[in-house]
Amino acid sequence: MLKNIIRITIILFSLTNSIIFSQKIIDNHLNSWWSYAGDHTLVDDWSLHTLYSFRRNDFVKNWQQSLLRIGPNFKISDYLTVTAGFDWLVNLPHGKQPVAKRFNEYRIFERFTLKNEVAMIDLKHRYQLEQRFVSGHLVRNRVRYRLTASIPLGYDNPFSVVLFDEVFMKMGEGVVGQYLEQNWVYIGITCHFNKQASIKLGYMNQYLIKSDNMHIENNHTLSFGVSYNITIKKTN
Repeated sequence: MLKNIIRITIILFSLTNSIIFSQKIIDNHLNSWWSYAGDHTLVDDWSLHTLYSFRRNDFVKNWQQSLLRIGPNFKISDYLTVTAGFDWLVNLPHGKQPVAKRFNEYRIFERFTLKNEVAMIDLKHRYQLEQRFVSGHLVRNRVRYRLTASIPLGYDNPFSVVLFDEVFMKMGEGVVGQYLEQNWVYIGITCHFNKQASIKLGYMNQYLIKSDNMHIENNHTLSFGVSYNITIKKTN
């Protein structure tokens, strides 16, 4: 088990380390992200995905971002789920390189989630396409890929170690400079109370290349989340 944890950790962190140390980091922030998420069963293989996250800069002192997400999930099989949804974000000036003013961003996204298990480690591959709108105008398209590993801390143990790495790439016409936009690396622990409820606490490093392709944010982020799934209508 220890060897598998080490291998997964090396895979998840190697990409970020190679990126970070190849460029000069301009700005470091200490942030905290607080979130609620739930996948609520509607009927049979359909469920409703919901999320709200409020994100603070300078740990908890200033607003960074507010994110509201909603969309239907369709479970094709035990290993594949597809989701289409909508995001509403409110971005606020923060940090040493703040945006000029508060602004809204709206996103439409399409997501494919694949699951498999290797040596008792649950792996999840999340592929996501996004169409992003700011002030009613299409800004750019983006593709995201996240690899998550969930490692239980023993048989019938409610705690598990969770690791993920997520890469954000610009795509389509109008991309200026490099295609890499962000990289997130996370390590944390999740406690499952039952099949419906869990809490998680972890650390995430958000490596963010600003729009001028020169300035970089390296955001050290405390992440706390609550998940609660309800069944609105019992399945057959």
